Amino acid sequence: MAEAKKKIIGYLRLKNRKKKLSLETSTKKTTSPEPIGLKPGDLVRIKSKEEIGQTLDAWGSLKGCAFMKEMEKYCNTKQRVFKPVQRFIDESDYQVKSVSGLVLLERLICEGTATFGRCDCGCFYFWRVEWLEKIGQEDEKVKKQDINQEP
Repeated sequence: MAEAKKKIIGYLRLKNRKKKLSLETSTKKTTSPEPIGLKPGDLVRIKSKEEIGQTLDAWGSLKGCAFMKEMEKYCNTKQRVFKPVQRFIDESDYQVKSVSGLVLLERLICEGTATFGRCDCGCFYFWRVEWLEKIGQEDEKVKKQDINQEP
C-alpha cells in the first residue's frame, strides 16, 4: 500500500510541475508567423540554428515542442515535407494529443543518441513550422540530390 501511495504522490508532483511549467512558458511572448500551409511533398529550408534559437524558451522548446541537439545538423538544409502532424500519442501520459503547426520531414529520424541512450525505434523528429521556410516555386526545381542530405 505504501508503494502505491508513493507512486501516486510522485505522479501528482510531476503533473503539478508540468502544469506550472506550461503556465510559465505560456506567459512568454512568441510571435507566430502566418501559417505557411505545408502539405506532403512541399520543399522547405530548415532555418539556421541561430534563427531557431531565437524562438526557443528557457527549456529549448517552442509551444511545447523541443528542438533537440540532434536536429541541429539539419539546419540550413533543404528537405521535403512527409506529412503534417495533427495527432500523436504522448508517451509521458499515453494520451492522444491534438496539435497544429507541426510537420514530419522525409527521412529525418532519430537514430538513438547519447542524450537519450541507445534506441532503435527510429522516430520522426517533430518540426515546428516556425523553424521552416517554404521554398518558392522558382526554387522548386532543386536537384533531388540536394534534398534530404545531411550537411
